[in-house]
Amino acid sequence: MSELKRILQQITALSDVPDAAVLKRLIDELRASEKETELANENIQSLIDILRQHPEYGDGLSSFVLRLIIQYRQISLYTDTGIMSDQGFFISLRRLVGHRFLPLLPQEDSVVELVGYLFNKRSDERWLANIEKEKWDELVALLKVEEKHLDLVATAKNSILNAIIILSYRISGIGLHPDLMESYPQILNYSASFVAQNQEAVLFVNQYRQAHELDTLTDITPENAVDSAPLLVMIEQCEDIVATVRKRIYKTGISIRLTNMMLRLDQSLQRIRILTELVTENAQKRDNAIIELIQTLITTANRRYSIIYLIDNNTKLLSRKVTENASRVGEHYISTDKAGYRKMFKKASIGGFVIAFMATTKVVTYELALAPIGRAFLNSMIYGLGFVFIHVIRGTVATKQPAMTAAAIASTISESSGKKSHQLTKLSELVVDILRTQFIAIMGNVMMAIPVALLISFAWLQYTGTPMIGSEQASHLLHDIDPFHSLALPHAAIAGVYLFLSGLIAGYYDNLAVYNHVGARIQRHRLLKAILPPSWLKRLGDFVEANLGAIMGNFLFGVFLGSTATIGFIFGLPIDIRHIAFASANLAHGLFNISADQMSWNIILLSLLGVALIGMVNLTVSFSLALFVALRSKEVQFFEWGRLTKLVFGHIISHPSDFFWPRDKPMKYARIDSQGHMIFDDTSAQKGGKPLPSNYVVRRLSDVRILPESKQASAQNGQTSTDIYYDNQPEKDATQPPNVSDKIVELDDGLVDAELNSMPYTDDIQYDKETKTLNTFDHDTSDVSGNEQNPSVPDSKTTGDVKTPLPKPPKPPKLPS
Repeated sequence: MSELKRILQQITALSDVPDAAVLKRLIDELRASEKETELANENIQSLIDILRQHPEYGDGLSSFVLRLIIQYRQISLYTDTGIMSDQGFFISLRRLVGHRFLPLLPQEDSVVELVGYLFNKRSDERWLANIEKEKWDELVALLKVEEKHLDLVATAKNSILNAIIILSYRISGIGLHPDLMESYPQILNYSASFVAQNQEAVLFVNQYRQAHELDTLTDITPENAVDSAPLLVMIEQCEDIVATVRKRIYKTGISIRLTNMMLRLDQSLQRIRILTELVTENAQKRDNAIIELIQTLITTANRRYSIIYLIDNNTKLLSRKVTENASRVGEHYISTDKAGYRKMFKKASIGGFVIAFMATTKVVTYELALAPIGRAFLNSMIYGLGFVFIHVIRGTVATKQPAMTAAAIASTISESSGKKSHQLTKLSELVVDILRTQFIAIMGNVMMAIPVALLISFAWLQYTGTPMIGSEQASHLLHDIDPFHSLALPHAAIAGVYLFLSGLIAGYYDNLAVYNHVGARIQRHRLLKAILPPSWLKRLGDFVEANLGAIMGNFLFGVFLGSTATIGFIFGLPIDIRHIAFASANLAHGLFNISADQMSWNIILLSLLGVALIGMVNLTVSFSLALFVALRSKEVQFFEWGRLTKLVFGHIISHPSDFFWPRDKPMKYARIDSQGHMIFDDTSAQKGGKPLPSNYVVRRLSDVRILPESKQASAQNGQTSTDIYYDNQPEKDATQPPNVSDKIVELDDGLVDAELNSMPYTDDIQYDKETKTLNTFDHDTSDVSGNEQNPSVPDSKTTGDVKTPLPKPPKPPKLPS
């Protein structure tokens, strides 16, 4: 007899008194290493074969798991697990760091702790991901529950329905949050969607409970299934509104807090959809929902104390913030047709012309006797102000990767753009267009910087009669770009990192300008209003708001380049920067001013090769980091990088000219025009491109109102009455109170009536309204309701203000350490 079969027999025998240790034995038997993909699938197939041969094992396993799980708190599993926390990053980090020194107490009544005990290996998440989806589907389909165990199903469903209500209220709260309304004031026109989804959730839960008779802890199959379509329609409308708000971020800007809120709103909408499918009659949707929840739960259980996962999650949030707010104007580094290609060459030539003078200025200042800090400041100003000037005169610097590139990349792999394989194909074509655009930008810089630098050196010699720099300094300039006898390539990689960071900085300041309304605030500045005419002030405000990102990105990029060598000198580190545009200008100065006896074809070829390799390293490092941030923001998994690389190299082999010359038929992207401008469309998520209608929602809102307290008191013999009352109900005898029992919304807490009416604990503490003191509940002088002994005194000191004290929930069995 196989070990799997023996364990399943034991599980079936213990289905009424489940022990987590036995289930852990089953999981240990199925476990395989993350690299043993075939073994993992073989083990699952063996389990499937046994369950198919012995259906009673399927019922035993399912009832065992259900009975074990219902001993723990389930609602937080459905409402919190896998959903972004609203807790701040530093608070969470401090908590997890403290856990390393003084361990946190486990939440013994949480399902997450149970799963953490069952799946206690770090590799569990990865080997489970290797199991084929077809086997997951087959396994879940075999875990049927017999009718005698339907009370377990009913208990689990009650928790799921409660979770739907909780998530629905959370969605309403986030959707109507002031921060969200401020970023998109028009959301007030559609706010009924967030209210209506809550109404539909309450109605669906109430109807489902009544139809399936869950209150009696049975789960019958009704003749007519409860329709979840109205709830799903409202969820879809909320998702459309979120998509519309997300598309308007380029106009409104976004904060980290708002990014977190929108991510939680997305995740909560998706979770309520999954929970609805979990109780649906569609077996395929139900099984898929079960699989997705299991995978989410195992992932959360493995990472709940992980500092790396916390940092990973929050940097992903930052990545999303950067890529979702693209630069609206300024530099654009993607061209798809010949017109955009020529325009990029023109802009790069302007940049190369200015860079030749910047490089010359930097070389000349070598003669100045300055302290290290003074040298860093001077170089930073030369670079920073020069780059800003290039931007102002509409030039460009080669290899610069602004936030626009990251946003363009991210737009090709958005959640609604199709399957991942199709997204990666589009992404590979975009990579080709970006690399070609970078190539022509480099050529524009180099082809202008070299001849201009030569002319400057020649003019200097002609007008002064002496070389601009000495032979020794010229030799040093050529040595700095030698790829084999210097650190030119590592220094080029450092410059590539700075190029990438300048793009993030540009995105940050573009977002800051829009989110904080910098332009309008400049126009209200008292001093500026006093010295500038209104028309000039308006132009200044508009210019700063439109170009703040590009200006700050360029300036700080220059500061990075100018101060790195000094920082290396102070700390004794061999660090510096090499940028292809400046390397090409230095190449011209070095070759022109080197002595004749040192000149050779070997030096010329080696220097040209060094310039080319510096450009490749600049481009590779900066572009790879920008690509990493963009893919990270959309959660493209790491293994897909290999597929993307194969697609790009396949394109190199099949169409190498596409990397150097525009295609005959340019590619068209949904969000990028031929010159790299992002195309912002507020309504692209709506069907047929139509805008959200003004009467987008009104499902059951017009005929629903809160039941007055007077009617609540008379409904159902004084018991707690319905939450929702319908104006258009059938007419009844006016002398009789309205019968609204069919519409009562009861949020079941999973406790049966016997538990509610049982004797409470003797040490339950009650609050006395008259004396405003805490009293111990006296069971000898009053019953559970607290009113039998002295009904005329509703607020007696012995009873407090509690009608039915809830019993303490039973503690789940303690897990083995």
